[in-house]
Amino acid sequence: MTESNYVQELRSEIAARLPNCDDHLIDLYTLLGLQYGTHVDEVHVHNAWAVHTNRTRPDHRSLIPFPFLAPEVQALDTKYVEAIRQADRAVYSKHLAAHQAKEAAR
Repeated sequence: MTESNYVQELRSEIAARLPNCDDHLIDLYTLLGLQYGTHVDEVHVHNAWAVHTNRTRPDHRSLIPFPFLAPEVQALDTKYVEAIRQADRAVYSKHLAAHQAKEAAR
C-alpha cells in the first residue's frame, strides 16, 4: 500500500467534508487549503468555483466578482470555507503531532 502525502491527505479530508462536490472543485479547494490554510475565505472559494464554472457553464449568472453577488449568494460559499479550514486543521494537527513525536524521540 502506498503511503499518502500531505496533498492527498488534505484532498481526502476536504472530499470527506464535501461528499457531493465535483472532483475538479475538490482539487481547486485543495489548492486553496495548501495556499491559505485556515485563512481561506469566501472570495477565494468563489474564485475557485468561478474558474471551474467558467469551463462548464460560462453563462452562469454568478460568474461575477464576489463583492457584486447578493449576500444570500455570497453566504453559499461559507460551507466550503469551513470544510477547507476544518480539513486543514485536521491534517496540520496530524503532521504537527508526528513532528513533535520525532523531536521528542531525539
